Amino acid sequence: MRFVAPTRATLDRAVLQRPPLAAWREAGDWMAAAQFPRVEELNRDWNSGWRFVEQTPQLLADGLHYESRIHARAEIATRADNWHDFFNALIWRRYAPLKAALNRRQVAEIARMGDKQRNRAQCALTHFDEGGVIVVLRDPALLARWNAHDWHGLFWDARQAWADGAIRAEVFGHALLEMALVPDKLITGKAIALIDHAVAAPADAIATLAHAIDSGAVLTDPQELRALPVSGIPGWHSANADAAFYAQAECFRPLRAGRVYPEPLPVAAAGTLP
Repeated sequence: MRFVAPTRATLDRAVLQRPPLAAWREAGDWMAAAQFPRVEELNRDWNSGWRFVEQTPQLLADGLHYESRIHARAEIATRADNWHDFFNALIWRRYAPLKAALNRRQVAEIARMGDKQRNRAQCALTHFDEGGVIVVLRDPALLARWNAHDWHGLFWDARQAWADGAIRAEVFGHALLEMALVPDKLITGKAIALIDHAVAAPADAIATLAHAIDSGAVLTDPQELRALPVSGIPGWHSANADAAFYAQAECFRPLRAGRVYPEPLPVAAAGTLP
């Protein structure tokens, strides 16, 4: 069933104070306002080389694929009064290097496949774009729990690790942010894991991931993406203060037989990437 977000008039604004939406304080006024910002507002104070343009019949008359238009014209088609495209704009504003890397890969695949067919790489790129989560671990021991879908161990036994930064998650997928508009909706993301051995700056993890996407080292197949029920992250769902939540909620699924996740990307320090 297609997800339908609440309207601004019916939105329970308490969700804006809870992760993951609480992490977007720079856009808090836009999220809480009675009306969506126009593209002119979205472009304000964003000197990135790209710009948001309203998706109208006149714009679409150019016949360009959405990704091709971004690549050729630096124009990001954005539907008016639409939560999905609004959150996409927020992601572009915060994570432009990652979005640009995804776009370059998509355009390269379109050149190979045409704009009517999709290969597994395109599916992986889209899944991460829509539902992606960036997870940075400083404690490698947590990886074994995640690999085994030991959700009680990862989220309950290791609650302090989420508080002290031994593991942290950033929602990158704009579809996940849209789903978070529904109070206590069970949400599972498609994650890429990075391992940080040197307590690097957060920007180093983003730069590492952008380089890996650009080089084709990641997102060549949807099976690379790790399931992460973000509703289990402490504080991200009202029910997860109870250990029973991890045994009962349907988002905590066991590992499928034969499923193996790739090794995490090592975070490269600033200035060391090619």
